Amino acid sequence: MNPDSIQVDENQIERDFNAATYFIDRHIDEGRSDKIAFIDAKGEYSYRDLARRVNQAGNALKKAGVRQESRIAMIVQDTFDFPALFWGAIKAGVVPVAINTLLTTEHYRYILNDCRAQILFISQPVYATVEPLLKELNNLEQVVIVGNEDERGLQTFLGKAPGKLAAAKTTRDDACFWLYSSGSTGNPKGVIHRHANPYWTAKLYGHEVLGIRESDIVYSAAKLCFAYGLGNGMSFPLDVGATTVLFAGRPTPEAVMNILRQYQPTLFCGVPTLYAAILADPENNRDTGSCRLRRCVSAGEALPEEIGRAFEARFGVEVLDGVGSTEMLQTYLSNRSGDIQYGCSGIAVPGYDLRLVDEDGNQVPRGEIGELMVKAPSACNGYHNQREKNHTTFIGPWAYSGDKYFQNDRGYYVYCGRADDMFKSGGNWVSPFEVESSLIAHEKVLEAAVVPHEDGHGNLKPKAFVILQEGVEQSDNLAEDLKNHAKENIEFWKYPRWIEFRKALPKTATGKIQRYKLKEKCAELNRRAPS
Repeated sequence: MNPDSIQVDENQIERDFNAATYFIDRHIDEGRSDKIAFIDAKGEYSYRDLARRVNQAGNALKKAGVRQESRIAMIVQDTFDFPALFWGAIKAGVVPVAINTLLTTEHYRYILNDCRAQILFISQPVYATVEPLLKELNNLEQVVIVGNEDERGLQTFLGKAPGKLAAAKTTRDDACFWLYSSGSTGNPKGVIHRHANPYWTAKLYGHEVLGIRESDIVYSAAKLCFAYGLGNGMSFPLDVGATTVLFAGRPTPEAVMNILRQYQPTLFCGVPTLYAAILADPENNRDTGSCRLRRCVSAGEALPEEIGRAFEARFGVEVLDGVGSTEMLQTYLSNRSGDIQYGCSGIAVPGYDLRLVDEDGNQVPRGEIGELMVKAPSACNGYHNQREKNHTTFIGPWAYSGDKYFQNDRGYYVYCGRADDMFKSGGNWVSPFEVESSLIAHEKVLEAAVVPHEDGHGNLKPKAFVILQEGVEQSDNLAEDLKNHAKENIEFWKYPRWIEFRKALPKTATGKIQRYKLKEKCAELNRRAPS
């Protein structure tokens, strides 16, 4: 597919536009009232049920005194209550702030102070983590506990709110919702998205690349509070009238396989570490999962070639590896069905423009490594209260992604690593992802993370932190075997000089490896080393 085949015209969306009218109300007008929109542990919900619940939530917010453009915070697990509250707020002109349900008390303290929400909606299992800081939040007027049946519960808050609601008069450029960046290198940033943005991601990626259909059943292991999960589980299926399976718990390999087996989804959206973990159990395959599965998606981090090939061979379905960001709301660089090149991130999603630049902002020739910049119709309005970060990330309509890539002979983008993870060894660039991929290709390795480590002479060399497959015992001989395996597959200067075996790697809640924590560990070891 030619990425230039679609030209984005902002006027395709009328100036006066409320996203809830398009994603929720339209289905009633188009005859999908009885179609199942969401399935969770408690049951199935039709598009009629969804529209009514959205309207009740919007009316309840207005009754509680939440005015247009004010913010509510949502620390809500993936149940039917999430889309009801999220779209109910949007329809009322209120701005929902979707927050990760797996953070620490300190992270919640920072985010809730930063977003200044008027009401907090929080799932019962998360409440104990947030409760100690509630009295500190001066802007917070009310806490509603989702899943609680007493006077603080969601049902009490909704009460007998009417099931009809006129959409607030908003424009396509008004603030619609906030998401918080994953915070893999520090405090997360509030990312402000406008009403038009989910429309563009649904049309340009969901329709043109993913090829989602009204008949599809979608399950996304990535949660709705993340940009990746929000598109998979809400924007894309709600664009075409499809069905989404919601799961409130942690997406362990066992839980995911149970969901695939029970609900037989046609589309599955995961992350590389999850695909690897599923493959680690030889009993997991198409027959023990979903026989209806027709397409899988991977994002969050680049998908190693070996993992993509192995999953397709065992499950009989392609994995569309792609790259997106919270700032762009969804995927802007992706492989295509029928033209998968595992080990590459693909080409630009139609309607998105990409370029690779050097440290001075000049475009680099094909084959050379540069930082990826993105020009997107779904780009955020910027970061909340982060003036300096806005200036360094957004340059006119373009944004720095923080990812290093080069284009191969076919024009496909090959991932090298995060800009702050890349390093030079002996004057040559080292891509941690490339070294990690070479290690993961070894049959005894489940996961790997590579960071720079000083060799005692002031030179940086690769060090690998490795998780072995279940049942494999670590040893010095195995460490040497892994080094030799890497030497056979990548340039000599890139092979890891040190191998440290671990039971787990530090990760964000989205599954991204926090290499900066491993780099800090290496730096501490260097400081302690005798001079």
